[in-house]
Amino acid sequence: MKNIFLIGLPSSGKTTLGKQLARHVRYRFVDTDVLIVKEEGMPIPDIFAQKGEAYFREAEARILRAIRPDSKLVIATGGGMPCFHDNMDYIKANGLSVFLDVSPEQIVERILRHSTDDRPLYQKNDGQLLNNLREKYESRLGFYSQADFTLHGDNIHIRQLLDTIQQYI
Repeated sequence: MKNIFLIGLPSSGKTTLGKQLARHVRYRFVDTDVLIVKEEGMPIPDIFAQKGEAYFREAEARILRAIRPDSKLVIATGGGMPCFHDNMDYIKANGLSVFLDVSPEQIVERILRHSTDDRPLYQKNDGQLLNNLREKYESRLGFYSQADFTLHGDNIHIRQLLDTIQQYI
């Protein structure tokens, strides 16, 4: 069975919806950020601070390519993963991809509600957070829009996701 890759900005719901989707379709769930933290032995903000973003993006590509095709996995990717090292091409060749298209305004609300400040590129106290997210969204949209499916909206529900992919799994 094809793996299912969820892509989109940080806090777009990839992990939350991914866990729900995995239960519904009886797949296993993995979060590539969690796999990177485990492999590197440190939180993502520390990886960025100590080794830099380029190193982190290489780690993302390694983790992605270590995922076996047709493993019955729902995979929540890091927000930037599709945009580096031909990762979107790899995602499309090795599974079904769904872009969770949530507005930058809603992403800001979610980040501000999140209990920890664990996103190295998006800090709660950044006065330019919304502008930065809008720029990131625009710069990544060309990659995200290559997904097999796009779900639009600030409150995407599991039923929408299931209805979208059901005939393909």
